[in-house]
Amino acid sequence: MHETGGAATHLHGDVDVVANVVEELILETRKRDLLEGVEFSREMLLAQPFVRGPHWDTVWEQIVNPVTGRPRQPVIVIVAPRSYGSTTFALRLLAEHTADDTATVQLDADWDTPRQGRLPLEKAHAYQLDLKHPENDQVSAEFLNALSKHASHLRNCRSYLVLTVAQGLWTDHRLSDRDGIQVVHLREAPHAQRVVEAHLTAYGYDQLVTSLRSFPKATTSLRGLTAVAAVRAAHTVVMAWKEHSHTSSQQSLVQVDGEGETQVTLEERIIAALTDWRGELDGRFGETNSLHTHDNPSLTVEDRCLLLALAVQQSAPMPVVTRSAAALLEAIGDTPDAPGAAPGISPALGALAGRGMRRRIQDVGGRVGMQDTVVFDRPAYGRAVLEYVWDNYDVMRKPLLTWLVTTAQNSDPEDHAVAALAELTVRHGTVEYLTTLGELVGSSQPKVLGAVLESAVRNEHVGRLAWEALYGWAEQKSYAPAVIALCRRILEDSSVATSLAKRAMVRLRRVAHKNTDATVVSQVLAAFDDLVQHPTVAQRLVGEVHGWQQGKVSARSGSLAFLALMAVHHDGTPWLVCTPPTEIDVQQAVHDLLSSADTAAEVISRLTDWICSCAGDPSAYTQLRDQLLPALRGHNMFEAGMKLMNELRGISTAEGVSVADDFYNHLVDSRLHTVFPLEENIA
Repeated sequence: MHETGGAATHLHGDVDVVANVVEELILETRKRDLLEGVEFSREMLLAQPFVRGPHWDTVWEQIVNPVTGRPRQPVIVIVAPRSYGSTTFALRLLAEHTADDTATVQLDADWDTPRQGRLPLEKAHAYQLDLKHPENDQVSAEFLNALSKHASHLRNCRSYLVLTVAQGLWTDHRLSDRDGIQVVHLREAPHAQRVVEAHLTAYGYDQLVTSLRSFPKATTSLRGLTAVAAVRAAHTVVMAWKEHSHTSSQQSLVQVDGEGETQVTLEERIIAALTDWRGELDGRFGETNSLHTHDNPSLTVEDRCLLLALAVQQSAPMPVVTRSAAALLEAIGDTPDAPGAAPGISPALGALAGRGMRRRIQDVGGRVGMQDTVVFDRPAYGRAVLEYVWDNYDVMRKPLLTWLVTTAQNSDPEDHAVAALAELTVRHGTVEYLTTLGELVGSSQPKVLGAVLESAVRNEHVGRLAWEALYGWAEQKSYAPAVIALCRRILEDSSVATSLAKRAMVRLRRVAHKNTDATVVSQVLAAFDDLVQHPTVAQRLVGEVHGWQQGKVSARSGSLAFLALMAVHHDGTPWLVCTPPTEIDVQQAVHDLLSSADTAAEVISRLTDWICSCAGDPSAYTQLRDQLLPALRGHNMFEAGMKLMNELRGISTAEGVSVADDFYNHLVDSRLHTVFPLEENIA
C-alpha cells in the first residue's frame, strides 16, 4: 500500500507478474541514453555537517510520512532560491528516510531540456537531481506530467527521485502537485552561524568554534548569509587561522625598516577575513585624484593598479609588484609617463618627480623590507579588493581578466593569478562571463584557461554553465587547446566522478569531430595517447571505438581512440593483439585506418611498432601476421600495404626471415611478383 495525495491505493494482480513487468521496464530503460551520476554512501552523507532550523523542520515533516518514516511520494520537488542549501537538504533526507539497502545517487543533468526519458530507473535507488541551469533546466507542465507516470514506476521499484529546482525556474502557473509528485518550498536558509560552526566542528576545528563565539564582530558579519555563503565563510575562518598560525610560527622573513609593527591577532585576522570591506573601499575608490594627498583616502589611478597588484600577489619582490602594476595600467589603456608627473615631462624626469615605489606601497597598505620584498599579508582584504573592482567597474572586467592571465607564471592552480581567476570564475561564472573569459584567454593561454575552468566544472553552482561553454568552444580551433587541456586534467584524476569523466570525453570527442586542422587532431591524439595509460580511461576509449564501429559516434574520435589503444601493451605484447576487447573488431579498424589517407601514415607507424615487439617470438609474430593479413587485403589497400612493407625493412623474425619479404609473399600472388617487385615498389 502506498500513500498518494492522501488516498490509499493498492497494487492488484499476481506479484510475480508485477515483478516481471518491472524487470522488463528496467531493462528497456537501460537501453536509453540516461543521465549518469555519483553514488554516495549513506554513512558519508550522515556524517556531513547538517543544520535544520524551524522552517526546514516544517518542510521535512511535510515530506516524510510519520508512520512509515519514508517519503510520502516517490517524486519530491523542492523549490528554493539559489544557494539556500536545497541540495544538502535533499541528500540528507534521502539518507535518513530510505531503506538501508537503497543506493543514493546524485544525477548530473547533462541535457538541453528536462526529459523524463533520460531518467534512470533501478530497484531500491534514491536519485537526487539539481535543476538550476537558467536555460537548460526550465521545468514545464509537460515534463511534470511525464514525471507523474515515471513516479508509478519508481514506486514499483521502491525508488525515489528528489528534484531541487531553482526558484527562478518554477514560474509556470501550471506547475503543482501531480499524482505521485509532492512539491514543497524552502523559503529560508539555515542559521548561518550554526552552519559555520557545524562545518568547523565536522572538520576538526572545535577550538575555532569557541574562538569565533568570543569574537562578536566576526559573528555579526555572518548574519543573513545564505547556506552556500556560510559554508564559504567557514572555509574563510579556517584559512585565516592557518595564515595566523603560519605567521606566528616563524619570524617574518622580511625585517621592516624602522616600522614597529605589532603582530596581527587571530581575532583581528578572522574579523578582517569576514568583514565587508566595501565601506573602506568606497573611500579608496572615490573621486579620482591626479596627485596623492594624505587627507584624501581616494587613490590615484596608478595606486589603484598598485593595490590590485598587491591584492593578487600578496608578498613578492618589489620589481615583480612594480611590473604587475604597470602591466595592469597598460591593459586598461592609461599609461601616463609616471604617477603624478606633469604633462610634457620626460618619463625619467616624471618618475623622479613622483613618489617612490616604497612610499606608494605604504600608502596603499603594504610594507617594504630591507631586501626590497613587498609584504602585503592581507589575503581576505586582497580578495575583497578584486571583488570590489569587479562589482563596481564594469568596464574594468575585460582588462582585469587579460591582466590576470598575463600575470600568471604557469598553469599551476597555486599560482596567485590562476587562483584569483578561479575564484572570480566560481563566483561570477555566468554565460556572459565565461564567453568573455574564453575570448580573452582561449587562444593565448590555453593551459591557464584549462586550469581556471577545472575549478569551475567541479563546482556544483557554476559547473553546468562551464561545461556548456566548453561544449561550444570544442568546435572552434582557437579554443580547442584549452578544451583538450581541461578534459585531460579531469580524465587523469582517477577519483573523478563518472558524470564529469563522461562530460570530458564528450567534449574531447566533439573537438575531434568538429576540427579538421591537423594540429588540433594531433593534440587530441596526444591526449588519448597519454590518457590511455589510465585503465578507466582506456575502457572509455574502447567504448569510443565501439561507438565508431557501430556508427553511433564520430569516426574521427573513434579512429583516434583506436590509435591510442594500439600503444597499450600487456607483458610486452600489444593489448589489441593478445587479448582484444570483445567490443572491438580489430581487423576492421586496421583496415579502415589504412584505407584512409588521413590516418594511414599513423596506423602504419603503430603497426610497425606492433610487429617489432612480436618479431622475436615466433608464435606471437605468426598470430599477429595472420590477424593483419585480412586487413591488408581488399579494395584500395595496395598502396597502404606497400608503404607498410617499406616501414618493415630491416626487421627480421627470430629465424632471420625479413618481415617485409614475409608479408610481401603472403600478400602478393607469386604470379605478380615480376609485375610488382618489392624492391621497385618500396624504393
